[in-house]
Amino acid sequence: MPSLNLPFHIARRYLFSKKKQNVINIISLISVVGVTVGTMALVIVLSAFNGLNQFIEQQFSSFDPDLKILPAKGKTFVPDSIFGEIKNMEQVAFYSEVLEENALLKYGNRQRPAIVKGVDENFTLMTGIDTMMADGNFVLDTPKYQFAVLGYGVALDLGVGLTFVDPIKFYVPKRNAKVGHNPLNAFNTEIIWPSGFFQVQPDFDTQYTLVPLSFARKLFSYQSEVSAIELGINDSADIGEVKSEIQEMLGDDFQVKNRYELHDVIYKMMKTEKAAVFFILAFILVIASFNIIGSLTMLILDKKEDVSTLRSLGANEQTIRQLFLIEGCMISVSGALLGVILGVIVCWLQIKFGFVKLAAGSFFMNSYPVNVHLSDIFIIFITVVLIGYFASRFPVRYITKRYLQFN
Repeated sequence: MPSLNLPFHIARRYLFSKKKQNVINIISLISVVGVTVGTMALVIVLSAFNGLNQFIEQQFSSFDPDLKILPAKGKTFVPDSIFGEIKNMEQVAFYSEVLEENALLKYGNRQRPAIVKGVDENFTLMTGIDTMMADGNFVLDTPKYQFAVLGYGVALDLGVGLTFVDPIKFYVPKRNAKVGHNPLNAFNTEIIWPSGFFQVQPDFDTQYTLVPLSFARKLFSYQSEVSAIELGINDSADIGEVKSEIQEMLGDDFQVKNRYELHDVIYKMMKTEKAAVFFILAFILVIASFNIIGSLTMLILDKKEDVSTLRSLGANEQTIRQLFLIEGCMISVSGALLGVILGVIVCWLQIKFGFVKLAAGSFFMNSYPVNVHLSDIFIIFITVVLIGYFASRFPVRYITKRYLQFN
């Protein structure tokens, strides 16, 4: 690498030394600042997306299982012996049978449709939904009574109060029922009292009402049918491998979905938004890199005499161009390093002290979530350096050829 030592040392002196024209120093400083600010913005914004994504994952984990087994056709199925084998798998920590369908809920003079989800005792242990209660307690089944836990949005629409004595009425059309003189005869009707309201995420809070599995089967006129089997997987197990193994056991009659596949639209949208923001900020960095072009152009013109001296000492065209190319890359790398460092510091301060607050009562946290990924830092750094490199090639290739009179 001796051929690069000379251009590198000269470029380093040019970067920090005072130029004949003070404006060149100012433009070089502006170039570094522009790259620094752009890089810092990339680090902060992408880390904010990571934090929001992690927060949503945590919210979903309070309601969704690690794996969910659904019928490929139809709405319900009866678990057979193969499901006993799945339940006894070493990797499966929790096995929960659920039954969910739509029903009309009525409380007082208010009514609205909701998804009624019947769950067993393992559901609470698997999801931790009892830690996301907005009011009341998570109680579904007792030796004497059964209760419902409503999503906060459902409870708000119905005007349900935990201190009131009125029960919630559930209406579900009877299967294969014919409408007679009294339309109510075509509906199954059950009542249950509320014990609390959960608040996880708007998609759940405004749709779901949790009830005991036996109550749901009675309401929907089922015996032993379920609409899904929800599984909690041991932390030491690989969810992807367990998913593939269970899918192979069940065949094409069932679908095994992980938490991401259950909400693939949301996760794909978040990834798309993150990628779009990355390219927008990268484009802003491209515009900021024009400062590097201006800085190098003026530096090349300022160092005509130095170039002549170097050529007299035996430096060839390639060495001269390497010198100015390294100069541009050093501006880019300096800005990238400073931007990464400052961006990480800002993210750390947000994690530690939470300067940027969320609206009160919006979520189960006070400040905006931030999560720094090393992979993002690497991609940002490489992107900034490449932008700086290609921005430096233009003045190095064309300006030196035009003004330094290479043969």
